[in-house]
Amino acid sequence: MAPSQRQRQLFYLKKDQKKHNGKKLTKAEDSVDIGLIYPGGDTAFKLLLSARFCSAIWSHITDCDETFNYWEPSHYLLYGTGQQTWEYSPDYALRSYTYLLLHVVPAKIYCYLLEPNPVLVFYFIRCLLSVGCALSEVYFYKNVCREFGVHIARLTLAFLILSSGMFISSAAFLPSSFSMYLSTVALAAWYDRKYELAIFSTALSSLLGWPFAALLGTPIAIEMLLRRREWLRFTKWAALSAVVILAPMIWFDSVYFGKLVIAPFNIIAYNVFTSHGPDLYGTEPFHFYFLNGFLNFNFVFLGALAAPLGLLLTWLVVPAKPRNSYCLPYWYSLAPLYLWMGVFFFQSHKEERFLFPIYPMICLTGAITVDIVQKLYFFVCTQISPLPITSHYLRHTAPIMVLSIIVCGLLGLSRSLALYKGYYAPLEIMMEANKLGSEGQVPTDVNINFCVSKEWYRFPSSFFFPSNNWKLQYLRSEFRGQLPQSFSDQENGTSIIQPHFNEMNKEEPSRYFDIERCHFLLDLDLGRESALEPNYSHQPDHFTIIKSSDFLDASNSHPLFRAFYIPFVSHNFCSFGSYNLLQSTKFKLSPATSNSKAKVSRSA
Repeated sequence: MAPSQRQRQLFYLKKDQKKHNGKKLTKAEDSVDIGLIYPGGDTAFKLLLSARFCSAIWSHITDCDETFNYWEPSHYLLYGTGQQTWEYSPDYALRSYTYLLLHVVPAKIYCYLLEPNPVLVFYFIRCLLSVGCALSEVYFYKNVCREFGVHIARLTLAFLILSSGMFISSAAFLPSSFSMYLSTVALAAWYDRKYELAIFSTALSSLLGWPFAALLGTPIAIEMLLRRREWLRFTKWAALSAVVILAPMIWFDSVYFGKLVIAPFNIIAYNVFTSHGPDLYGTEPFHFYFLNGFLNFNFVFLGALAAPLGLLLTWLVVPAKPRNSYCLPYWYSLAPLYLWMGVFFFQSHKEERFLFPIYPMICLTGAITVDIVQKLYFFVCTQISPLPITSHYLRHTAPIMVLSIIVCGLLGLSRSLALYKGYYAPLEIMMEANKLGSEGQVPTDVNINFCVSKEWYRFPSSFFFPSNNWKLQYLRSEFRGQLPQSFSDQENGTSIIQPHFNEMNKEEPSRYFDIERCHFLLDLDLGRESALEPNYSHQPDHFTIIKSSDFLDASNSHPLFRAFYIPFVSHNFCSFGSYNLLQSTKFKLSPATSNSKAKVSRSA
């Protein structure tokens, strides 16, 4: 809102709080005098939850780290089989089983009560993540209303719901998404002056989620220690949070690893205090985050980058009183976003998920920039044609707000649809593989070798296998890094130190499997092949295609139309290959009956 309007609101807010024993002014009372239309908390939660459930169902897995470091160990904890990465070896112990248990325990209860197909457990966990994300966002929305006004809040809500970035991150089983939920809660609590909750949420985000998320809590700590000088309060809650979170975490992790483990310290030590840690994976050029940010948030991201300049320009040009001391200065309330950008944009190791914790802040600062544009436009108009002094800028600039939501919203939906249409095929194909087992076409009394070659990193997880007799196997490909291996099938397998792990991402030939023993194979046919990556789909003597789905061939598609889906147009500029589920010719499926068994060549 305009600063003068905000001053009046805060004056009456304090007056009413005293009158009603500290009861806070409601949003309806806060905005009734200028007639703003905005969703209440319940409506906002329903809108957010609907959007997040769409993510849970239709968003593909964007990062193989999500599959092999979180879905696979969770499958092992639930069913006793799964893939283990070197980070879960007791020799290194970089990951936390406590974080996994937060998701596995509800899933275990679900399994105990209903005995569902494993693929339903996969989507059950995703839906739990969606609920957690929606709850954090609605709390953020409510406190943005209080700190920045309902106009900025309703813009923020629209960008949260419609952005492709939130579509990707909200249901991802990743510590960076977990940190996004809790950092959002921490910032919202900070805006609401609930410092105890802000400290605890930051601690939970950092210790149980992603240690580097503590960076977002730095401005909160500085305010309490230097601006408010509440050293005792901060120290007490920081220590209490650390004890409450770390004590059970250390106990659970030490039990699973079979030795004393403090996982957050291990991952910091590896990434900060080793020469190879941060640069072995995912090094990208400086512009990577700018391109990625625009794809995920379009003009909202550009607005977030421009917000500091816009705020300075507004302060210089638009006549207004300073913000009330009850409100944080803009430069300080938005500091977590730019602090994060300042650190991560200059790291050589760049990944999309590293920006997840600041995604809601990007939506907020993008909304602030739209508000700035409205103020500047109104100021220019009043200089050309003076208006009554009582005129409010929001009454005269509503088209700018509507246009911003429509343009940014359509671009966000277009991007989300492009991702679904281009990259959802692996999940669709794996659901067909699951269907083969659940319908009794594949036996349960022999091991089924499900092989992957160049497509190993798109494998969506063992949750798509119908039963534990399905085993993931790796074929040699052009990839020269370290692949995961199966968890030990011995008792207390998480504490067993398996051979052939290293922390240097060196290739481990022990992972490779004999193709002659594969029953099924996951393959992408783009019409290209090499000696190590032949086109298995074109080997009819060895494999039969039993399910196929379109998959975007990015290198042969127009950059714009592969990035944003435009109905009736994009397909003319994009090329698609076939994502195939292949069946060995040595392996014969039985009819789809519950009691039938497939015939397996014993040579397999």
